[in-house]
Amino acid sequence: MYHKFSKAVRHVFAAGVTLPVLSAFLFAGCEEQKQAPVVREVRRIKGEVEVLNSCSMKGAAVKMRSYLRENGFDVVHIDNERLQNYDETIIVLRNPEWEGAQVLAATLKTKNVLVLLNKNATVDAVVHTGRDFQQIIEPDQGENNDSN
Repeated sequence: MYHKFSKAVRHVFAAGVTLPVLSAFLFAGCEEQKQAPVVREVRRIKGEVEVLNSCSMKGAAVKMRSYLRENGFDVVHIDNERLQNYDETIIVLRNPEWEGAQVLAATLKTKNVLVLLNKNATVDAVVHTGRDFQQIIEPDQGENNDSN
């Protein structure tokens, strides 16, 4: 009798454990798949860039440096330009063979690119921030912030 009772208990126990485990495996695949967050990959661009505040707006060079670094450029120096009356941002290429020149112009959304050869230049390009720099680095806010 003990043998029959223990066999019955084993079957009940096995069925009691197996069914919930089996159903957990079956329904686990029915959960909504969450998409992985999109990770923005920043491609490093070889070359060195200098940023000069040429618009007399306080903090323009610092903000431009942050924007360029976020976009993969190596900004090695920032400073204030003597002439601070630029309306538009200008890129001055010191090394016209620099492969990152087109990417820099596209990033800054400008066609204002000048080539000034200088064999003693320590950077590949100099970015002169103009009064339009806000529209470049924050297009949505720059349009609403025309009072600057």
